[in-house]
Amino acid sequence: MSDKVSPIEAESLTRLPGIRHGFFTRAGGLSEGIYAGLNCGVGSRDVTERVLENRARVARHLGAAEPHVVTLYQVHSGDALAIDGPVPREALPKADAVVTRTKGLAIGVLTADCTPVLLADAEAGVIGAAHAGWRGAAGGVLEAAIAQMEGLGATRGRIVAAVGPTINQSAYEVGADFEDALAAADANSAAFFVRGAKGKSQFDLPGYVADRLRRARIASVECRTLCTYENESLFFSFRRSTHRGEPDYGRQISAIVVT
Repeated sequence: MSDKVSPIEAESLTRLPGIRHGFFTRAGGLSEGIYAGLNCGVGSRDVTERVLENRARVARHLGAAEPHVVTLYQVHSGDALAIDGPVPREALPKADAVVTRTKGLAIGVLTADCTPVLLADAEAGVIGAAHAGWRGAAGGVLEAAIAQMEGLGATRGRIVAAVGPTINQSAYEVGADFEDALAAADANSAAFFVRGAKGKSQFDLPGYVADRLRRARIASVECRTLCTYENESLFFSFRRSTHRGEPDYGRQISAIVVT
């Protein structure tokens, strides 16, 4: 692979003054084997030095003041955390969204099928990044991130959100217990299931995430939702690795910074 990182960008965020972002693909990293490319998952069993350099390349691409991107210990929760500076890698707080108004501080989330969401109120200089699997989305992680942004001075009617690459409905077959659990958490979720060829349900995770954002009445929602499962050359995928019986998997990073 090339040593040049190649993120996917959302037009709505790219237009914002003073905001840089990217949904980073596998391109441009040092990792090898099943982690080949830009694996940014410090929780993977990849060589740590390679992962840290991969993350440093992301920070440099974004023009961050620090040589790394701040991510949290993601646990599929509905929790969001506001930060004002770097977080020690050895003591990461458990949460699934991070927001800041500190210039030059790149923040991000790691995914390998779950949905990354990047948010910004450029006028207030407040940004956010959320990791939205189905549990986190149903548990309110997106709304929690928006509330934390408001706490830093953002205005809901100015917040722009972009939904990034994630597993798509065509590749996301789920059981009845999944459908029941999500219906119990959110009655609006029924619209995002279809019956697949094998009679099992298939869930539209990015559609559901975008719907939660729209229900939060923010300014706009843009979707750049290529399928992580189906595009192996671009993305890591937990489900694809599991289906193949691989021992581990890489994680891509989605990050944003106020310059």
